[in-house]
Amino acid sequence: MGWDSRHLSLLPTTLVYILLACSLVERSECLNKDVTNLLTAKASLSDEDNPFLQTWDSGNSICIWKGTQWSYANGTSLNCDDPEVASDQSLLRDPDVVVTSIYLGATGLTGTIPRELGLLSSLHTLWLRENYLKGAIPLEIGNSASLSVLVLDRNSLNSTIPPSLWNLCPTLSILELDSNDLEGEIPMPANPWTQCSDLRELRLHNNRLSGEIPAFLGDFTALYAVDLSNNSFSGSIPSQLSKLSNLTTLNVANNNLSGTIPSFATHYDPSSFTGNRGLCGAPLTSNCKGGSSSSNGSTSDSGGSGSGALSPKVVAGIIIGVLSFFVVAGSLLIFLTQARGRVPNEKKQLHVDLKREFDEEEAAGESGKIVHFEGGETLTAEDVLNATGEVLGKTSYGTVYKAKLSSGHTIALRLLREGTARDRNEFVPAIQELGMIRHRNLVPLRAYYSGPKEEKLLVYDYMPRGSLADLLHNGSSGKPGLSWDRRHKIVLGAARGLAHLHTGLSTPLIHGNLKSKNILVDDNYVAHLSDYGLEKLMIPAATNDVITAAGNQGYKAPELVKLKKANTKTDIFSFGIVLLEALTGKKPGKSAEWDEVVDLPAMVKAAVLEEKTVDLFDFNLVRGDPRTPSEDGLLQALQLAMGCCAPTPVVRPDITEVIRQLEEIRPKVMSSVQSPPYTPDSASTRSREAFDY
Repeated sequence: MGWDSRHLSLLPTTLVYILLACSLVERSECLNKDVTNLLTAKASLSDEDNPFLQTWDSGNSICIWKGTQWSYANGTSLNCDDPEVASDQSLLRDPDVVVTSIYLGATGLTGTIPRELGLLSSLHTLWLRENYLKGAIPLEIGNSASLSVLVLDRNSLNSTIPPSLWNLCPTLSILELDSNDLEGEIPMPANPWTQCSDLRELRLHNNRLSGEIPAFLGDFTALYAVDLSNNSFSGSIPSQLSKLSNLTTLNVANNNLSGTIPSFATHYDPSSFTGNRGLCGAPLTSNCKGGSSSSNGSTSDSGGSGSGALSPKVVAGIIIGVLSFFVVAGSLLIFLTQARGRVPNEKKQLHVDLKREFDEEEAAGESGKIVHFEGGETLTAEDVLNATGEVLGKTSYGTVYKAKLSSGHTIALRLLREGTARDRNEFVPAIQELGMIRHRNLVPLRAYYSGPKEEKLLVYDYMPRGSLADLLHNGSSGKPGLSWDRRHKIVLGAARGLAHLHTGLSTPLIHGNLKSKNILVDDNYVAHLSDYGLEKLMIPAATNDVITAAGNQGYKAPELVKLKKANTKTDIFSFGIVLLEALTGKKPGKSAEWDEVVDLPAMVKAAVLEEKTVDLFDFNLVRGDPRTPSEDGLLQALQLAMGCCAPTPVVRPDITEVIRQLEEIRPKVMSSVQSPPYTPDSASTRSREAFDY
């Protein structure tokens, strides 16, 4: 249909309304994106009387905005010396005009650093030195795609250094955060492969930073100035800094460092190491115990003799060491002998009659009650109590049984530990809520039995393949290991189950005890999360026990030491540990047999620093597979896992992002590597697996 005179007559009026809406109703909608962000940022940076930021006004040409430099998106500088350009108001609305530098040093700025500055995609320099800014460095600053110079020194910034600043590494050349009130550790990059190849200056002195000087700084090979003085760093000077061949300035004075100064640092001025009572060796004049270098490079021995004879102290130390070895070896032998003798007795206790747990009450004429949920309607109390159970495991919440009913069906039963359940008025609504939850990646609660003395028995589906932990760590020597395809399928299913808890319910539900033992697997290798929601049924003391146990097993997020209450971010940390466990095949946490703690994130960081990343992966994942770890998605999965395990909670991805990345790195070809040999049954199983993925 063509335009007639009525349509044409309406056109001027329409344009007027559009222009009015733009200029009067919401002027910012018509402004350039960077202009809009700076106007929003202005409110956080100063009071209304600051003479510099008063020029930041949509009524002024951007050439008048003090402390800013602009260019076109193609890199051509904006020539504000040209009178026509300087007065051109249309630049405020030109989408191709971008801000490249902000210089507002010593301009009396107050307030906080606005996070909108992280939205300036072409910003090269942010220079806010010597102002009165306070608060935290916004995480969003790390999102700036072009930022090369970040100078925030001599303010009153507090809180911690956000790990997101390392996201700037592809372009970052100068980072100056000194003379503030920053605390905590120098954060690890969320991506362990981060290398600030262009970073030349790192100045963090005059703060309240603590922890060890991170070894990963040695990977930032362009550094020529590192100043960490006047903080509270502890530990030793990492030898990895020897890789910084361009380093001309190193200052670690006035910290709590200890140990021998590495040989690469002996040529620096002694003042760079003073104020560390535990540091010794050249270029300091203090000798290290046992004979170390003095400032002139000579050596002395602790015995005061010029001969090669051992001093009495050294001889005594050797004797004590030898005796200690025999004592430890003897104790270990006794322990192993006793442990070996206990095994048969423990196995004899595995099979139990569940009805015995309630015999005393039944004999007194009392009876319990069973409450059904979807799928458990045909169960009776007699069915449950007459089932013969095999102990599957014991946790802080109680004992889990594999129970065979008289009908031949198998179920899983959880007997809650006595005294751990909440009072009835809290327990009943909570378990009714849990009984309503249904998702293909969650183990469904079918019923619960409440005994005469308030004993609680929860009824679940039984998963025939056990848990992910069983598949990873309890395999028979003659069986092939779990393939990457199946591990990926299991962890992806677990992530989807966790996503339903976090985002699919009217009220988000925290798992709080996520670990490989609580990821159960059915015949088709579909993952089903168990143990979710039990915190709602239990008293706080029982929940604290679970958190403590999670710490011993290596799944507890570091912030739970203080928080004592799980949240979505602590769940993500635990998931990251599970993913690392699936990739490396190693159990996290403290070993039950040996006094050894396996810190999976630390193990990965060490391997990356030593350039042995490929050696991290479980041999079953790479043996005989023609695909490289990168082609197979293993490296990408490792990066995701480390992001989930980031020490700072806000840096960790949410579960939706975890699923997106896992789906992107899904193995492209269903590999038969380390999978059972072909049989008609196994072919049918693999067909179902592909369908269930």
